[in-house]
Parts: sequence; structure tokens; C-alpha cells
Amino acid sequence: MSSLAALSSLPDDLVDASTFFDVSLDMLCIRDLEGRVVKVSRSWETTLGHAPEELEGRYLLDLLHPDDKPCTQVTVHQVEDLASGGFVSGFINRYRHKDGSYRQLEWQARRHGDKIFAVARDVTGREAARKELEAAKIAAEVASQAKTDFLANMSHEIRTPLNGVIGLIGALQADTLTPRQRDLVDLIAQSGESLERLVSDILDVSKVEAGQLEIVPVDMDLMDELEPAIATARAKAEARDLTFTVRAGPTARGRFLADAGRIRQVLTNLLSNAVKFTHEGEVVLSLDIDEDTPEPEVSQLTLTVTDTGVGFDAAAGQGLFERFTQADSTITRRFGGTGLGLSICRALAEMMGGDIQASSVPGRGSIFTVTLPLCRTRSLEAYDAGRVAHQARARLEPLRPARPGADTPVRVLLAEDHPVNQRVVEAMLMGQPYELTVVENGALAVEAVAGGAFDVVLMDMQMPVMDGLAATRAIRAAEVARTVEAGQPARRLPILMLSANAMPQHLEQAKDAGADQHVSKPVTPATLLGALEAALGARAAV
Repeated sequence: MSSLAALSSLPDDLVDASTFFDVSLDMLCIRDLEGRVVKVSRSWETTLGHAPEELEGRYLLDLLHPDDKPCTQVTVHQVEDLASGGFVSGFINRYRHKDGSYRQLEWQARRHGDKIFAVARDVTGREAARKELEAAKIAAEVASQAKTDFLANMSHEIRTPLNGVIGLIGALQADTLTPRQRDLVDLIAQSGESLERLVSDILDVSKVEAGQLEIVPVDMDLMDELEPAIATARAKAEARDLTFTVRAGPTARGRFLADAGRIRQVLTNLLSNAVKFTHEGEVVLSLDIDEDTPEPEVSQLTLTVTDTGVGFDAAAGQGLFERFTQADSTITRRFGGTGLGLSICRALAEMMGGDIQASSVPGRGSIFTVTLPLCRTRSLEAYDAGRVAHQARARLEPLRPARPGADTPVRVLLAEDHPVNQRVVEAMLMGQPYELTVVENGALAVEAVAGGAFDVVLMDMQMPVMDGLAATRAIRAAEVARTVEAGQPARRLPILMLSANAMPQHLEQAKDAGADQHVSKPVTPATLLGALEAALGARAAV
């Protein structure tokens, strides 16, 4: 731009224009207001093959690519119009080479008097590289979306038969079995749970890679949320004749703003590993809260899992948190696993603003320490006072039934097209105070809800004729119509989306459609019954 400004503003006797035009690497051009070339630099011949003598007196736009003429005319008017500044910069169009090919030129032009002074630069290579980069970016995005779609589909396809295995085994465990039958059923259940964890780990890794793993902080009771993970680990440790100890610091309790599910996921993985890799001895979980750390009004949660297991050496520890990595190649053969769990734990800890560290002595055990910043939603004193009051009320007040009319069966509508999954739900609810009606698609579910009285709906997401999302929206729309017609709120029917679709977008789709809960397959009897009781309890409390 400095050469253009100098050329258009300095007197002729202060610049050797002829020399300047001969040595310039950029393509210099002077034309009149009618578009005829007055003078061009020698670099035009280098770039486009046209000698300056061939171009002088010609209309410059004669070399323009026909497709670029409309947009170029706009910039021509801009640079010729002194009222608008008489200046154009960064415009790109295509000019014909002497051999018939086209080169892309980027222009800067300014009007001075009755002449247009312009500088062009050949950007053909740059623009080609830019387009290649854009194409590669689009291809990568398409590939990433294809991977996401593939994982979502595979998740659904794997979880659907897995739901049959885990669900029916859960129902079978409730029956009276011989000791040998009990052992076999328990082995099948453990294998199903291992496969479920594998599917979940693979999905979490894909979410981390795609940047789709989300942290959702909620107001939660720390110990209430961690207790299920602790209870499960304790049961597994005792089954292996291991001592399991929990040591809670004096302030390790209360209500905090945090993602309870992700904290529990990290703790579950660490405790599961500790139990799995320990043949004898103990597993110890220590929980501590340091107030005003690392800054005022922030509490630091420290979870420390210590075991007396196989351990690992310093070299193995360097890659411990890498994906598909375990302490040594023999561990996979001895203990199983994919090596994904700890990499997911580190990703989750870092996303929550924390960290995870490990130390170990081979043959003597390992120590894993997780630190996470949390914010209390109420003071420890207020929390303790509330717990005392709650316990006092629990002793004095009789338990309220989860729903009105508890002596009559709960009427459950199941919309599910897969025969195995229908049998799974039937087996889980058998012997429970539930009366089940089954339909095979969303359209029949909408019709059944309109014509019958149900207390709760279990809705599969993928079904023929009408899917679960469309059916849920139709049921909610009918409730709105009844509200408008009656002039008062219509009864809201609890809808639980019972689906093998477990990706984040599926949960969001279920929520947007109007579902009250999303229960991911495979479903255990405890999960299903807990979800039903929660839905009915929430309805009874309204």
C-alpha cells in the first residue's frame, strides 16, 4: 500500500516511475476512467504473460473471467466514486493468462485525479491452499459427524440386546435359585456389567475427542451422591475378602455446586480399579474438604484411594493416564480392561477444574489422589442443623405413600417395539404393584393415552410408525389443548424415555420433547423401579 500511495501522491519529478515499474514485484497498473490501460509494470508479463506494450491502450476488463465481471463492476464503481473514498482493498478476481489459463489477483486501488492507480498480487497459490484447507476442514467435520453418528448407532445396537441380558438376569436374580444357579446367574450379571462399562467408556472417549463431554453443576449432597459408589465398592471388596475402609475428614460433608454424576464416575473407576488389582490386604478411601482452598469461598475436595495391590513402576506411571494404556502389557491379559478408564478420569477432573495424581510401589500398592474445587451452597453449620431437623421429622412423621391410592396398582403404559425389551420390562415389574399395558409404536401410545387412564408412560425413543420423541410431543400438545379448553391446568402424565440412545444429544432431545426422565438401557430392576418411584413421587408432591 505504501508504494501505491507514493505513486499516486508524489510529483513526477520526485520518482523515477519508469524504473519503479520495471523492478516492482507486484503488478502495478495505471488506467483511465474509461478502463483503458495507461501503464503497467513488467511484472504483468511475469505473472500473466502479457508484455506491458501489449496491454497499454487496451481495456483491462477484457482479460477478466466472465463470471467475475458483475462483482468486479461493483468495485470499479467504488474506486471511481470519489464521494465514497475512491479506494478498494482486498478484492480478488480472475484474469486470463496468455496461455488461456486464469490467475487469481488481489487488488488495492485508489483514484487520484482522472486516473486509477492500482497494485495487484498473484494469490492463486494462496487461494488454492485456502480452499484445500476449507475442504479438509469440511471433510474432517463430516468425518467427525459420521463417527458420532456411528457411535450413537452402535451404542443403540449394543445396548438393545445388552438390555435384554442385564434386565432379564436382574429379574432372574430375584427368583429362588439353587446355589449353583445363583453362581451362574451372578457370573452372567457381572459379565453384562463389564460390557456395559466398556460401552460407556468408549462413548465417553468419543465425547472427549469431539469436545462434547459436558460438566453440569447442580446443588448436591456430597455424601448422598458418593454413597452408591462407596457401597458398590465395599460389596465387591468384601466378596474378595478385602478390608474396605472409608475415612472422612471433619468437614467432608455438606451441599455443594458440582457435577455429582461425573464425580461419582471418577470415584467409581478408581475404587473399581483398586479392588480389581488387589489380591489381599485393603482398599482405603479418604475424603477431605479444605475450606477456602485454593481461594476464598472455594472448598477443595480431596479423594484419595489407597490399595495394597500389584502397583506399578515409575516408567509405567508416565503413560498411566493415556488412552488405551495400562501399567504393563500383562495387566490386560491378567485383569482385563481397555485402559480407557483413567484417561477419562483425568479428562473429567481437568474439566471440573481439578487434577488427578498417582504414585505406586510395585508389589506394595498404589495411591490415587483427586482434587476438585467445589463451592458450598450452604454453610456447614446450616447443613448440619438441617440434617438434625430432617432426622427428627423422619422419626416423628409416618412415611407418606409415594402416590395417592397406593392400594391400587400403578397403571404403566410401555411403548416398545422390540419383543425382548417388552419381556424385560414385564419380568422386572412382575410381582410389583404395577399393571402393565404394552403397545408397539408411538402412534399407538398416543391413542392409548387419549383413550385410557395411565399413571406413567415408559417410552422407547426409536420405534416404527411414530418414534418416542414425536409421541411425547403429541401427548404434551394434547395436555396443552385440554388446559386451554378447560381453563385450568390439565394433569401432566409422567413420561420416562426408556432408550438405548445414550449420547448427550439424545438426552437433550428427550428433554425438549417433554420427557420427565431419560433412563438409558441397559436397565436393571433397581434402576427401573427407582425411576418409576421418582416419577410418581414427584407427581404426588405436586
